[in-house]
Amino acid sequence: MKLIDSILTQAAGMAVVRRDIHAHPELCFEEQRTADVVAAKLTEWGIPIHRGLGTTGVVGIVHGRDGGKSGKAIGLRADIDALPMQEFNTFAHKSQHAGKMHACGHDGHTAMLLAAAQHFAKHRDFDGTVYLIFQPAEEGGGGAREMIADGLFKQFPMDAVFGMHNWPGMPVGTFAASTGPVMASSNDFRIVIHGKGSHAAMPNNGIDPVPVACQMVQAFQTIISRNKKPVDAGVISVTMIHTGEAVNVVPDSCEIRGTARTFTFEVLDLIEQRMKDIAEHTCAAFGATCEFHFRRNYPPTVNHPAETAFVREVLTEIVGAEQVWNQEPTMGAEDFSFMLQERPGCYLFIGNGEGAHRAGYEGGGHDVGPCMLHNPHYDFNDDLIPLGATFWVRTVEQWMARVAAGAAA
Repeated sequence: MKLIDSILTQAAGMAVVRRDIHAHPELCFEEQRTADVVAAKLTEWGIPIHRGLGTTGVVGIVHGRDGGKSGKAIGLRADIDALPMQEFNTFAHKSQHAGKMHACGHDGHTAMLLAAAQHFAKHRDFDGTVYLIFQPAEEGGGGAREMIADGLFKQFPMDAVFGMHNWPGMPVGTFAASTGPVMASSNDFRIVIHGKGSHAAMPNNGIDPVPVACQMVQAFQTIISRNKKPVDAGVISVTMIHTGEAVNVVPDSCEIRGTARTFTFEVLDLIEQRMKDIAEHTCAAFGATCEFHFRRNYPPTVNHPAETAFVREVLTEIVGAEQVWNQEPTMGAEDFSFMLQERPGCYLFIGNGEGAHRAGYEGGGHDVGPCMLHNPHYDFNDDLIPLGATFWVRTVEQWMARVAAGAAA
């Protein structure tokens, strides 16, 4: 690996910052302390900042050696929020706030971008401007959407935008980047079936919503197996069914909730319409009625071809071609998708390792291992900080160099 020496030298100090953020997790749009830490570091290094986009977002503005006169700019994004879950780790930097945890590595994403910022403050080996985007509320709050709505791309015009996420189980030193959809859209549904309550011993006097719900849940899977094309990806998962209060009472209503995921809007349109049809007609067949609610949250995360090819070239120079993998698309979702709808760019993945970085903390047993994202035993691997920061710096330097070469030609 070809790491930047100055970043490697400062890595231990940046790991301290990362662990401090990990110990003080904050949820969607509540990341005031985290934003203060980011803003203080950038200000300490002489980097101008803008605060308040998306409520708690921070944008650092770094002009290159030309003072930004070229007018060319790119954005680098890190998410800063935590998850509403209890941490089970016992190491010194475990969460100090019950029910809140950095279980997705956003503390590490923030540290990698801060490490790059620290380097940029002293080594501005490029012409143009880089915007360091520290985004709140990725975990369900749509912080990217809110920063855009507050004027992110209008106040800070940029030609491309890049984001990066750690991935447990991938070895340290590996990356993955692929063109096209790499993460799915995230959507949720809520269906309330209205029947007619009765004594459970005399169900003929009522309209039982429970068998209606059972029929409906089974029928939803025929959308996946019989309505969409077999080559198109789609998932419908019913994750909650709530009904009833007593064993001898046929309930008056039943509520179904869950999620639907796709890589394209065409498949999503199909799923939403067919679910609505099935819900309404199934209820009608049983003499019941229903309320159908379908909410579209995050769109698919779709990487742009030219920017992804560029990213793979930068990665190859840093870690070698054999360490740059193709990313298998995942049905997980990511609100960086909103940024990729507005600007060309690429969302890539950096290997978080097989879990060896955690062995010294936990001491064995089920706690040792890669621990996938959103696991109560997860922890970001600090060895990634200099590697991720090196990638950010080389991305800026080489992007700006290509732009300058193209202009000269």
